[in-house]
Amino acid sequence: MLSYSDLTDMLHDPIISTGILAVVGAVVTRVLLRNRPTHRLVGQLIFFAALTALLFHHDIVPYEPGPADASKLQRVFVGLAKVIWWTNAAWSLISVVRVFLIFERQPREGRLLQDLVVGIIYVGAILSVVAYVFNAPVGTLIATSGVFAIILGLALQSTLSDVFSGIALNLSKPYGVGDWLSLGSGIEGKVVETNWRATHLLNGANDLVIVPNSDLAKARLTNLSSPQRSHGVSLTVRFKPDKAPSAMVEVMRTVLLSGNSILSAPEPSVQVRMLDASAVELELSFKVADIAAVGRARTEIFDLIYRHAKAAGLELALPQGTSAPSAPKSGKDDASRPGTARRLLDAIALFSSLSEEEREALALTMSRRSFRKGEVMAAQDAVPKSLMIVRSGVATVTRQEKTRETELGRLAPGDFFGEGGLLTGAGEPGTVKALTNVVVYEITQEGLASLLRDRPSMADELGTLLARRSAGDARHLAKSSETTSALTVSRLTERIRHLFSL
Repeated sequence: MLSYSDLTDMLHDPIISTGILAVVGAVVTRVLLRNRPTHRLVGQLIFFAALTALLFHHDIVPYEPGPADASKLQRVFVGLAKVIWWTNAAWSLISVVRVFLIFERQPREGRLLQDLVVGIIYVGAILSVVAYVFNAPVGTLIATSGVFAIILGLALQSTLSDVFSGIALNLSKPYGVGDWLSLGSGIEGKVVETNWRATHLLNGANDLVIVPNSDLAKARLTNLSSPQRSHGVSLTVRFKPDKAPSAMVEVMRTVLLSGNSILSAPEPSVQVRMLDASAVELELSFKVADIAAVGRARTEIFDLIYRHAKAAGLELALPQGTSAPSAPKSGKDDASRPGTARRLLDAIALFSSLSEEEREALALTMSRRSFRKGEVMAAQDAVPKSLMIVRSGVATVTRQEKTRETELGRLAPGDFFGEGGLLTGAGEPGTVKALTNVVVYEITQEGLASLLRDRPSMADELGTLLARRSAGDARHLAKSSETTSALTVSRLTERIRHLFSL
């Protein structure tokens, strides 16, 4: 059994003390603090300072050649101690690099330069070991290894091209992670990762496209997210020349005014691109917050173009260069109340469960109302006694919470409001205000009551559809849509039955 004096002598032995310190330092910094770069840096510097002090205490200078008169065992020990010291020096510098880049909050592509610096540190440590441990002439070694470097360079020509192209792209930073790129070859996608060899793009089909850095460096590249993340979009629409172009421009301005997916600043614009005997061609220009929102915005605007054009009596023209026999114009007035009211009902999912006869009967009870620009159509938390379907124009829904006003959305032809008050006696989630002159068709509780009394099961269908719409409103109010839907389906049905005395 070892005595205290024996243990003390062993700890004073330079081989044992250096080995113990090296093992403890490696375990603490490389294992225990592996995922904590800041603490690992502090621990690495402490162990490196302790190791340096220990070597100097034993008259071992890591950056000088060892004594020539030392024994073979001493030379082995001194060489091993120097290797450990240079390795810890490299680890300390690498920890500084890692922590510095993290503290500076560099983007993910900064990892490329970070790895380059780490590689230089390792190369420097290896050359130092060769010079001060093996006493080899580093300059001569580098000069004589040139032929091997040439052979290796030729073998890795393509890979090295990608690596140095990646370094050049990283230094110039023409794009970053999260940017949308469009290449001259037709490839388009969002940058999700850059590394030594390639850049990874996620395209619109959610497929990963891997582009070598050398190809990117030579490609004609368009950054769709720079200098601003907002992106411009242009749409073209053609109408039959049955009305003045100025009237068509006003309708299309109303379309852009009612869009929920486009930016209000800079202001969207409409211009006439072409006029001939067959069509008036208009171009709508607007911006979206991000390139990823282009598809959703285009779909919404096309839908609004159709609805507003229908409401204004504009007919779409055939594509340029095509011809077709013109259909005879109907003598029926589009604004006649029964026909218009019935078409509006057909477009609303809330009444999709009604039969043809029930919709026709409900359409006959609807009345037409008009609101001037700026007029409040329904106040927040007020309980409307009727449902209003927008026939033409644009309205906005805003919610006032203390001093903050939030726009919940905009209403275009075919949209409706007041269903909560009509069916359950609930208040409006926000104030509905006319942005332009607005025409609506109104369904009153008296008009709906007779249908519900004839078919009480309609209350269950309306309750389910109303719950889905309430869930959508809850998302605008930053609430949980799932909770809202689960709580209100049965309650809405019960409130409908109670309100209409079913």
